[in-house]
Amino acid sequence: MTVTASEADDRIIRESGIDARIALIVQPVLRGIGFRLVRVHLSGQNGLTLQIMAEREDGTMTVEDCEEVSRAVSPALDVDDPIEKAYHLEVSSPGIDRPLVRKSDFVTWTGHLVKMETSVLVADRKRFKGKIAEAGEDDVLIERDKAAYGEEPTVRVPYDAIADVRLILTDDLIRDALSKDNRARKEAKKPTVTYKNDADRSAERSAPDLQARATMVANVADRTTRSRCDR
Repeated sequence: MTVTASEADDRIIRESGIDARIALIVQPVLRGIGFRLVRVHLSGQNGLTLQIMAEREDGTMTVEDCEEVSRAVSPALDVDDPIEKAYHLEVSSPGIDRPLVRKSDFVTWTGHLVKMETSVLVADRKRFKGKIAEAGEDDVLIERDKAAYGEEPTVRVPYDAIADVRLILTDDLIRDALSKDNRARKEAKKPTVTYKNDADRSAERSAPDLQARATMVANVADRTTRSRCDR
């Protein structure tokens, strides 16, 4: 039995239009080198910028990983050539205040604040802000940050109604993200990252830390390739 690219995509929030076509091109390449796609977005920034957001299965993403992904997807994009004009290719990690695109993301980040937009009305709203209280098989329970008068304190949102959702940067999220990242790096035997203190959250780095930004720029024909990691 042959598994189509769409069936192999376990994301519940996916691209449309040209972004979806690009996702179909890069996703098998990413899987082949041990990464998973988070998001593809083509914008008009700096002429045209194609952002490919990716991560390893354990959620980590170093500057070197960004460069590896950039080198791997560039030939595939050259062959299929989905974008007619010259563009910038930007490969990045999801960052701390990341988008959530898989059911497993909601499970991983249960208890943290999110901003969510839905494609249809849910409890008479399309925008929500609150904590992930529970991640089920078919929906997610959101504990409203500030429920309006007469509103229930929680709302259950079906996954198939979600158009976009992103974590909100908080001190608790930074601490939890750092802990998860360091744990994953230890399990993978990678260099770890620690904060000197919680007050200023200065990073002591033997490797790119969660907030580090690095850019690798190389000219590839008429396209500029930029790999950037926010991890």
